[in-house]
Amino acid sequence: MASTEPLRSASHRRFNPLTGEWVLVSPHRAQRPWQGQCESRAPPAALAHDPNCYLCPGNLRVGGARNPDYPHTFVFDNDFQALQADAPTEAERDGLLVAEGESGRCRVLCFSPRHDLTLSGMAVADIERVVDVWVEETIALGGLPEIGSVQIFENRGEMMGASNPHPHGQIWATRHLPNELEKETLRQGEYFLQHSRPLLLDYFSQELQHGERIVLANDDFCVLVPFWANWPFETMILPRRRIGGFDEMSAGEKTSLAQALSQLTKHYDQLFDAPFPYSMGFHQKPTDGALHAEWQMHAHFYPPLLRSATIRKFMVGFEMLGSPQRDLTPEAAAASLREAAS
Repeated sequence: MASTEPLRSASHRRFNPLTGEWVLVSPHRAQRPWQGQCESRAPPAALAHDPNCYLCPGNLRVGGARNPDYPHTFVFDNDFQALQADAPTEAERDGLLVAEGESGRCRVLCFSPRHDLTLSGMAVADIERVVDVWVEETIALGGLPEIGSVQIFENRGEMMGASNPHPHGQIWATRHLPNELEKETLRQGEYFLQHSRPLLLDYFSQELQHGERIVLANDDFCVLVPFWANWPFETMILPRRRIGGFDEMSAGEKTSLAQALSQLTKHYDQLFDAPFPYSMGFHQKPTDGALHAEWQMHAHFYPPLLRSATIRKFMVGFEMLGSPQRDLTPEAAAASLREAAS
C-alpha cells in the first residue's frame, strides 16, 4: 500500500465494484474555508411518551387507526403508502416513453415504545427485537409471489427528512428490483461468474488485511468505511460469512448484528457530540425464489454531516452532473470514527 500514498494525497478517483461507478476524491481540499449553510442542531426528543406523536403507543394515527400499547416493537401498514398492492401490472410503451405499473407494500416499524430513544440509546436486546422483525417481514413479504425485493431502511433526523423523531424505520416491498439493487445484483452476478465467490466476501478479506478503514468488528459482522465511499462518514456493515438475506441469519448473528448497530450508532453520536443524522438501509438478495449465491447481504449508512454537527455535505453541481466527490478520505473518516469511541 505504500506505493499508493502519492496517489492518495492528490486528486484521484476510486471505483465502486458494487455499482460500476466512480467517486472523485480531493484530499487537498479538506481544509478549505466554509461559508455555506450551517444547520441548527436538532434537539433530542424530550418525552418518553408524546401525546401528539402518531407513533407512540396508544395514540391515534393520522389515518384514523389507534396504536396498541405495544411494549417493544410495533409494525403496521403505512397510512400513506408509496406503493399500492393492487397497482396494474401492464406496461405502456410509445417509443422512448415507457411506463409500467409497480405494485408493492409499505410497512412502518417502530423500534421502541419510547419516543425519546434512538438505536444508539436502545439496549442491545431491544435492538435484537428490531432485527427479529426485519427477519419476519423479509420472510413474510418476500414470500408473496408478486414481490421481488424487500428494502429495509431508516431515516434518522430532520436533516435526512425524518418526519417524526420517534425511533422507527420502514420496509418497502416492491414488484421489481429498485435501481440500486438491480445494479448490485448485476455486478455481484458478473463477479461470481468469473471468480465463483461473492464479490463482497473477497472485498471484506482485503479490508481485513489492510485494516485502515475498519471501524469496529465482532464475531459475525464488521463495520468499515468503504474504499469508494461517497458521503464523508459513510459506512457499511458486512457479515463475515456469506449471508444472502435476513432469512439466512442464525440466532447468534442476529445478536451480533444488534451489537454492531448499537456500537456504530454510538460512534456516530460521539463523533460530534450530537445526535447523528443518517439514512441507512440493508441490501439483500432478490426474493424471486432463486438461490442467488452471488449475493452478500450488507447495510449502507449514509450520514450527511461533513465537519461538525451543523455543517453538512451537499451532493450538488459536479456531484449531480458528473460523479460524487469527497474531500475527507475514507481512511481519515474511519480513523475519526474509531477515535470517537475512545
